[in-house]
Amino acid sequence: MPRVLIIKTSSLGDVIHNLPIVHDLHHAVPGLTIDWVVEEGYVDLLRLHPGIARILPVALRRWRMNWTSASTRHERAHFRRELREQTYDFVLDTQGLIKSALIARMARLSPNGKRIGYSFRSARETLASLFYQRRYSINERSHAVERLRSLAAQAFGYTAQPKPEFGLRVLHHNFNWLNLSHGQTYAVMLHATSRPEKAWPDQDWMMLATQLAKANITAVFPWGNETEHARAQLIVQSATGCVAPRLSLAEMAALLAGAACVVGVDTGLTHLAAALEVPTVGIFGATPRWRYAPYWTPRAINLGHDDRPGVQPACDEVIDSLNLLGIRVPAASIILK
Repeated sequence: MPRVLIIKTSSLGDVIHNLPIVHDLHHAVPGLTIDWVVEEGYVDLLRLHPGIARILPVALRRWRMNWTSASTRHERAHFRRELREQTYDFVLDTQGLIKSALIARMARLSPNGKRIGYSFRSARETLASLFYQRRYSINERSHAVERLRSLAAQAFGYTAQPKPEFGLRVLHHNFNWLNLSHGQTYAVMLHATSRPEKAWPDQDWMMLATQLAKANITAVFPWGNETEHARAQLIVQSATGCVAPRLSLAEMAALLAGAACVVGVDTGLTHLAAALEVPTVGIFGATPRWRYAPYWTPRAINLGHDDRPGVQPACDEVIDSLNLLGIRVPAASIILK
């Protein structure tokens, strides 16, 4: 049966958006074997998908900081050897960048194997298209998930099902640090983002955490670096809530899967929560909802103003959305200074 290599190295949100392709391909071509090249930091996420046979970690982000060192050269050579251990009938580059196209070029093809990617007009970096033997155009006005699914569907000649299936299998995890009382649940507050314009004001996080506490729901603030850790501690100092310890990506997925609800800015973990079918409110103050926001589940509501980028939704809008999702939270009665 055919063996396919998917190349989608980063970022977290893009990798999550790419996951439905695995289900689509297995549904269209029973018996297919799928391998995936991904940045080393996202390997744990792909391990949660039973439809991926082999995960090939790459460390381009880390290597480029010291590209010519002996250790980096050794790691690059090791990656190349691992990549070429298998022969592929199809290499599908859904990233559309020169770096991903070069990885596609390194992969070993079967005698009739093909490298597949975007057309010159559709590739994020147009020169990447020169590395492919089959090229396809996509609708740039469609959602990120549908653009990726369209590329695979055209390449393999099938029609994708309307609802994307993400296929993640998350194991239960006991988080003893939560210290929940009997009957108490928790909500995950995804406040961290690498782009300041995507951030939601601290005052609103404080107000939301306070109102969640009134509903016997503990607001949990995870973090990924010291700046985010300090911000989470600052928010919790002025509101009822809990700062999570440092979590691995697999632990973070388990935390999200067990939450009563998730509220998050436009970050990969918000997309992960929606992919896990957790009631999710997405806050899109700086990026267009039509292009990136979770749409595949009725358990996600996305807030923002596509016609007024930079205008953040109010706390009461988030609380109203949680109530629509069945999470009973009282309306905010005060404005924190």
